[in-house]
Amino acid sequence: MRTASLLMWSLASIAVAATKPPYPPSPRIREAKFDFSTLGRRAPGSDNWPLTWADDDHQYTAWGDGGGFGGTNRDGRVGLGIARVEGPADAYRGVNVWGGKNPEAPAAFPGKSYGILSVGGILYMWASPDPSPHLVEARLAKSADKGRSWQKAPWAFTFADELTIPTFLQFGKDYAGARDGYVYSYYIRPRWGPGRATVPAQLAGFDVHKPGEVYLSRVPRERLLDRAACEFFAGLDDRGAPRWASDLAAKRPVFADPAGVGWNLSVLYNPGLRRYLLATEHSRTSRGCMGLFDAPEPWGPWTTVLYNDAWGEGHVPLTAFRFNFSPKWLSADGRRFTFVFTGVGENDAWNTLRGEFILAP
Repeated sequence: MRTASLLMWSLASIAVAATKPPYPPSPRIREAKFDFSTLGRRAPGSDNWPLTWADDDHQYTAWGDGGGFGGTNRDGRVGLGIARVEGPADAYRGVNVWGGKNPEAPAAFPGKSYGILSVGGILYMWASPDPSPHLVEARLAKSADKGRSWQKAPWAFTFADELTIPTFLQFGKDYAGARDGYVYSYYIRPRWGPGRATVPAQLAGFDVHKPGEVYLSRVPRERLLDRAACEFFAGLDDRGAPRWASDLAAKRPVFADPAGVGWNLSVLYNPGLRRYLLATEHSRTSRGCMGLFDAPEPWGPWTTVLYNDAWGEGHVPLTAFRFNFSPKWLSADGRRFTFVFTGVGENDAWNTLRGEFILAP
């Protein structure tokens, strides 16, 4: 069994000919290995699964179009649900908090979320409308009761602002590992519109944005719902320090890929490695076109850990579109991780893998 497991690790680490990566190799992380023998699959029919680690030591996540944990694509199906993930990586359980199969509270509004955050014991999530107008706006929602009820902000970022499908930067348990007093969010710059008449081949408009660019905002953690307190990265000054501006016209990308950026992404700070990890798609959606990048700061400079046109080939169907790391299930040295991914078809579920970062000499 050990020989077979090692063989799987070896096969998973073989480089697959891929589109040229947009950034040079990482000076810190030589390789990301995934042990596909540890693949776990739950909540069939439910996808997305952004993760945050809360002050009660549980993780919280959002899913779309399914029944959540214990449900199926039809049993308990909601457009947007919230779940609690209790326990360690090898003995956890998922509990539907808001919507889904046998929830603690019913879901109160539809939509999708690709970013959820716990800070100061409060949960926040970025919510967008259901397809196909999911690019129309991104609106914050707040929960003071661990996801059982949500209140939406009276404002939103819109397609006209060139800000879509945001996600939060994760900083460990209840944001306790944050670099400063700000909460950071990343946004994809849309390259096609929110209506069916303006989308590319994908029926509901879920496709890679080409060329791909990502924007970054920050807001004081105690003013998260205050639109006036939000600032955007506006480039670097002569000393290499970031500039911040409240004027949306001044915003500048912190990440770019000519081959495209997926319609969703995830970003996490790995304290053991002291690196920021950004994962997204490129080239084509739902084909396992995965890019994983690292940087010493939230705004870069980015380098490439992994860039693959067929991630999971030979182990899972090549239909993954979202890639995520559990903020709780990281080893203290940052080298061992649990990876959460989702996709379409068989991968339309909560999927977990264990893995390891191999560091550069």
